[in-house]
Amino acid sequence: MGAGPAVKKIRKTYAGKIRLIIKNYPYRYRDYAFGAAAASLAARDQGKYWEMHDLLIERSPKLDRQSLVSYARELGLNVNRFIRAMDGKKIGKAIKKDLKLAVKMDLYNTPTFFINGRKVVGNRPYEYLTKIIDEELKRTGK
Repeated sequence: MGAGPAVKKIRKTYAGKIRLIIKNYPYRYRDYAFGAAAASLAARDQGKYWEMHDLLIERSPKLDRQSLVSYARELGLNVNRFIRAMDGKKIGKAIKKDLKLAVKMDLYNTPTFFINGRKVVGNRPYEYLTKIIDEELKRTGK
């Protein structure tokens, strides 16, 4: 199922206390990974990142282009704008930049979390992640 449910719950539990930064690392051996990352960012441009993210997890592995456009329509996005963004250089450059960062950081697994520099590799349960977050918040006095 991926890290989506735990991350969603963490965002709600720690609203205003933590900052979540997401980087894309589409696995090169998964046929539609790059397109799915592009779809998430194209949806983000219309304020629907998390909605698209959740739909992609729910509907995986059906992530071909036609399905992505269908999901955009289902979410009420401007489909023409979505397609232009998905195909545009801006999103492609952003994903490639994230990929370069992953290589530089020697990352090979998704999800990988960094919680105040503490590396957590792989899908972990909510309780596991919150234990680390609580330790870091306590350590930093927040």
